[in-house]
Amino acid sequence: IAKMSVWNPPRLLDLAGMSLLKDEALAISALEFLPTELFPALFMEAFYGNHSETLKAMVQAWPFVRLPLGGLMQMSHVGTLQAVLDGLDVLLAQKAHPRRCNLRVLDLRNTGQDFWSMWSGAKAHKSSSSPIAPLNGDSSRTEHPLAPLEVFLELCLNERTTSGPFLTYLMSWIEERKGLVHLCCKKLSIISMPVENIMKFLAQVQLDCIQELEVNCTWELSTLATFAAVLGQMSHVQRLYVSPIHVSALEEQEQELVVQFTSQFLRLQHLRDLHMESPSFLEGCLDQMLRCLSTPLENLAISHCLLTESDLTHLSRCPSISQLKGLDLSGVTMTDFSPDVLQGLLEKVAATLQELDLELCGITESQLEAILPVLSRCWELTSFSVRGNLLSMAVMEKVLGCTTGLPSLCQEFYPPPRESYSSRGALHPGRLAQVRAELLEILRALGRPRIIWISTSPCPHCGGDTPNYSEPIVCH
Repeated sequence: IAKMSVWNPPRLLDLAGMSLLKDEALAISALEFLPTELFPALFMEAFYGNHSETLKAMVQAWPFVRLPLGGLMQMSHVGTLQAVLDGLDVLLAQKAHPRRCNLRVLDLRNTGQDFWSMWSGAKAHKSSSSPIAPLNGDSSRTEHPLAPLEVFLELCLNERTTSGPFLTYLMSWIEERKGLVHLCCKKLSIISMPVENIMKFLAQVQLDCIQELEVNCTWELSTLATFAAVLGQMSHVQRLYVSPIHVSALEEQEQELVVQFTSQFLRLQHLRDLHMESPSFLEGCLDQMLRCLSTPLENLAISHCLLTESDLTHLSRCPSISQLKGLDLSGVTMTDFSPDVLQGLLEKVAATLQELDLELCGITESQLEAILPVLSRCWELTSFSVRGNLLSMAVMEKVLGCTTGLPSLCQEFYPPPRESYSSRGALHPGRLAQVRAELLEILRALGRPRIIWISTSPCPHCGGDTPNYSEPIVCH
């Protein structure tokens, strides 16, 4: 008997939508009587069939609070965006609230697939997360029945995206409707872009909506100080990442510029994650920024820069790190620091710390041994890295013994021990193999299943990233 092929016929709902869209005028006239449950399916048919007039009409009768358009479209679909915005223009021009329309949010983020799959039948409906419900319960009304309309978008500002047709058209549309439309951006990335162009774009954004901000530009300190005034208006930022900042100002000017930037942290009442890469301007004045932190941080990264021993002392006394979960000081040279400084810092965060990164810090063996007692009390620690530091086999054995009692530790990164290198500082394969065998025996003797990574990246001799060797040692 021949095996019958599986046939998946189109659903009646799909057939009804395709039939209705054959006559766009009929489809538009039927919207007033169309059941709410059929709107998403018909919208998708109109969207993928490029029925612009139907899309325009459906926006004006949209029965849900949110239209998650980003779940359907790519940023290249300017034609579709134009049809939707044309429909919104009709709504914004009306004096009375449309009978069926509940639209308050146009969501252009790529986060609405669940909505479309649920209403298309690809996913079961869950009443607890029904998109029919109002976004914030009772929506506050202004004089205009639809204003302000919120447009949600994740922005990545760079020379390519800002000159693209999609963003150019959208920003122009928003600029012409000031007061009626609010552009809300929870995640904002700024990459290699002049500050003047950035300011132009941010003038259209509701700055207090931003929750995650990444500034990855090669700026001078003076440029960062100019941007600081805008940063202070982002009062709901929870995660802030700032890339390398160059210092070229005169000493007396530099101090003023640092104050202009660090003082803005007083306004960031929701800041939880702070990541600063190569902030050379903080050397000797880290306390200025720390004094302006008004809320407990969960993650702090100050990496690849020079800090003074006094800076780390101020950090260990900062109230905002008392609940710290992640601490990254990679690339901060500590060779000449007193062991008590790092020990005091770890004491402050031991109760909550989950991730500790001390890569390429020039930590001496005496410094590392000094922090082992407090390190053994970091019960929440899940990730620990001391790659890029020169350690002997004897000290590595002490570290492994100290950390073996930490119940949650599952990611450990160590450099090849000093005995793995030749007299000229080159990694010797034969010696490395012998050292690995000895480390495995140490792990077995400690009696706990565990995986540690022995990695030469970054290289402790030259300081560069040399990912030519990275291999785990597995102890079952």
